Amino acid sequence: MKDYVLRSAEKVPEPLWSFKPAPDVRTFGQLVAHIADGQYEICGALGKPVDKGVEKNYKDKATTIAALKEAFGYCDGFYKTMTDADAGQMVTVFGQKSSKIGVLETNTQHTNLHYGNMITYMRIKGIVPASSEPRKP
Repeated sequence: MKDYVLRSAEKVPEPLWSFKPAPDVRTFGQLVAHIADGQYEICGALGKPVDKGVEKNYKDKATTIAALKEAFGYCDGFYKTMTDADAGQMVTVFGQKSSKIGVLETNTQHTNLHYGNMITYMRIKGIVPASSEPRKP
């Protein structure tokens, strides 16, 4: 999912970064920034919580994508170091108890959910999302 989100974000031209299909939803750029914030918020339950405020503070494509890459890197550390022994340990996320592996699953689900939003925004503008690009032989 990380690859699809990054490649899709990179495909959307800067002028469409402010596009939103309806007045009461996020812009495309805010959506990408929200995914970045989610990485910190959700994976923060496994370590030191981080609040970068990407959605509030990053407005242009280049800085938002850089922040997204950094945010994915933050979570990558938790995915890479998870052991069988760690997976079942309980932590608190969003005020609820969850296993550590459950936190990573929540992160994956959140990223998937908003990648689906990205796809819709892109399709409205005639842009093929990364997950629908032709497969390389």
